[in-house]
Amino acid sequence: MTRMILLWGMPGDTPMARVHAALCGRAAPVVFVDQRNVLETEVEIRVGHAVEGVLRTPGLVVPLGQVTAAYVRPYSSAQAPAVERAGPLSAAWQHAVNVDDALISWADLTSACVVNRPAAMASNNSKPYQALFIAEAGFEVPPTLVTTDPGAVREFWAEHAAVIYKSVSGVRSIVSRLEDRHQARLGRVRWCPTQFQQYIPGADYRVHAVGDEVFACEVRSRADDYRYATRQGLDVEISPYQLPPDVEDRCRALTKSLGMHVTGIDFRRDPEGRWYCFEVNPSPAFSYYQNATGQPIDEAIADLLIKHTRME
Repeated sequence: MTRMILLWGMPGDTPMARVHAALCGRAAPVVFVDQRNVLETEVEIRVGHAVEGVLRTPGLVVPLGQVTAAYVRPYSSAQAPAVERAGPLSAAWQHAVNVDDALISWADLTSACVVNRPAAMASNNSKPYQALFIAEAGFEVPPTLVTTDPGAVREFWAEHAAVIYKSVSGVRSIVSRLEDRHQARLGRVRWCPTQFQQYIPGADYRVHAVGDEVFACEVRSRADDYRYATRQGLDVEISPYQLPPDVEDRCRALTKSLGMHVTGIDFRRDPEGRWYCFEVNPSPAFSYYQNATGQPIDEAIADLLIKHTRME
């Protein structure tokens, strides 16, 4: 049986483009499903003793039973320009939603190695839920409050003095410190559950776990959230870092406990040497860190996919 690797996403997505290039550089049997062609894409799935079916796009027919590994970074196909022009609830919109639903279902049900299965990535939709796995892996978790009660926020703030706030869900948000100027806005938490955590001083680290490989880097910035440091007129410096062996092992264990093959894990090490884990990203934009450090994360993901394609 012919084995193949399936990639699903947008060609302009840098992590996807990096993995695609790494696979092509190895002459791996890879097919790329471009979401821009969603209106010309058809998916048929059959579920029995095995999950089979066929995917058709312009110039491409993919027997899904032959896919033994997949790297999926889909956006919402409903946001494709042609679909948005047709409008919500149009036939085009419904077709795009159906294609997404079918491929997400396949990614969850197939016996292929999927980086990462949508069901496994769902743990990131609730930061407090994910924190349970983080604690079980032996990492510290900052004291946390999730609430819609302004009074509870004030009590938590008084107890911990330095506090940050951020989204409870997997939706990306800017991490910010509570300041006196926020007092007048605290009443707004009544309308939106918000996560508050004790501010942990120390150095930031991003760790990418790819199968059994671990790539760590140290991030130096005076910003509360270094991803948005330029908004504060601040710089960011990123360099490779060698984790202690026990921390590496716990990163691997945490990734496996979440049912994933690839993760981006955010840490801060406090002045006493304790490793606080803030969250686990199930679809990390690793290229930002790879550009800064030269770590071959894309090659490691390609190796992982090829390994499973060669397995019986």
